[in-house]
Amino acid sequence: MATSETDFIVTGADVASKPHRYRWIDLWSWSLRITHWICVVAFLFLIVTGLYIGTPWFSTGGEASSHYMMGRMRFLHFVGAGWLVAAAMVRTYLFFFGNKYERWRAVLPFTMRDWRNFFRTVKAYMLVRTERAPHFLGHNPMAQGAYSAIYLASAFMVVTGFAMYGQADPNGFFYGAFGWVIPMMGGAQNVHFWHHSMMWVFVIYIPVHVYFSLRADVTEKQGLISSMITGGKFVRKSLEYEDE
Repeated sequence: MATSETDFIVTGADVASKPHRYRWIDLWSWSLRITHWICVVAFLFLIVTGLYIGTPWFSTGGEASSHYMMGRMRFLHFVGAGWLVAAAMVRTYLFFFGNKYERWRAVLPFTMRDWRNFFRTVKAYMLVRTERAPHFLGHNPMAQGAYSAIYLASAFMVVTGFAMYGQADPNGFFYGAFGWVIPMMGGAQNVHFWHHSMMWVFVIYIPVHVYFSLRADVTEKQGLISSMITGGKFVRKSLEYEDE
């Protein structure tokens, strides 16, 4: 793992205005970064078009046969779903063959140590004393829990979405592969309801994710957001990191 050192002066009462030695850590591969931004675009596409499909808020007017607004929205929704599935395939590969910060062990809380660090992190954030939280180069335990939940929610959306998509062709591949979801959930209307309801998990998650990323950048001064562009970040040499 490539590292480099630099001096950077951080001011504030907590560091007594002393200069700190920093080192550069490579964290995220180019494939994970591209996958991340594809997911961002896909989620936005899916949310906006999904809201329209559920409750159309405008049309071009006139007879339905004179325009195809719903059809276009459904097409864009399917495009977004395709992007999401493609990104999920790459992310699944990285779970097993990515670097140590990309594999499933670094994303899913697994050991008792992970859970102890999770509660330590939650306590530090609730008390606004982030300097007391355990330090991580990759994802901290709160982020691990959030990503685990969003991965499960995404899988649910893909399965239920393909089940509804397959209804257009009962003899086709998608109905054959995912049609079992409809009777299991009590009918197509229930599948649609839960698919639409789960969308709000993503509507809530996205601004919360952005907020905590910005907050970490401000409080920890380690370039968390920029790391999803550059692939790495500067970290303080004097700190011990739980996942190093």
